[in-house]
Amino acid sequence: MIFSESRLVYFSAPLSVTEGVKCKHAIQQVRDSLKNLGFVEDINGITKSFEGASSYETRMENISSGEKIKVFIQGSYANNTNIKAESDVDVAVVRETPFHTEYRSVQPHPQTDDTFNFTVAALDTATFKDRVESCLRASFPGQVERHNKSIKVSGNTYRKDADTVPAMRYRNYKWNFSDDPEEYIGGIRIKPDQGKTIVNYPEQHILEGRKKNVATNHSYKKQVRVMKNVCSEMVNTGYTSAGKMSSFGL
Repeated sequence: MIFSESRLVYFSAPLSVTEGVKCKHAIQQVRDSLKNLGFVEDINGITKSFEGASSYETRMENISSGEKIKVFIQGSYANNTNIKAESDVDVAVVRETPFHTEYRSVQPHPQTDDTFNFTVAALDTATFKDRVESCLRASFPGQVERHNKSIKVSGNTYRKDADTVPAMRYRNYKWNFSDDPEEYIGGIRIKPDQGKTIVNYPEQHILEGRKKNVATNHSYKKQVRVMKNVCSEMVNTGYTSAGKMSSFGL
């Protein structure tokens, strides 16, 4: 396949402001639905995690139970590497409390729950994913489809399709040598309906990708968009091998 310089420049460009607005509308709709579970948004409302990308986030708390959640855009839209072939926006709904932990086991500073004065929480009567699904179905009747790792809410002219990903906060303390319970690398823990539990670090991915983009004079994300667009063109032209490559892998 041969691409002209002008075509590659077109591939490298971010999507329009309109697409960013639709992303914000998607997280607004998920936020409003979660109010049915008794969650109240904090005074800051929906804010941008970082300027220059559709990395919106908001925090909510259940006043009755004290349960806290963070709702944020993750994936290609948050990283500003999305292309027109990608229609869904990933909305993470992360339960901050209780949380899962990962500790350092090696000497001379092994860690346990006692290191941070943590206690084991009681098991839930219903999974967090089930609770999120129930309120989304109540808010968007006939527009919700449960997948293995996410709950999809169909979009419209106002908002993007939203792949809502319910998850638990994952606190990685392996590089903590101060025994400060607030010093950790924050990840998320996803429990699929089938298969093994998944742990990843979308917030760290957004932050480090932003740093890398600045360090490369803003060439990094342009090149990512070029490769993703080329891959999409290859799929459309019949290159089956290109269809096996994930967006994240690129």
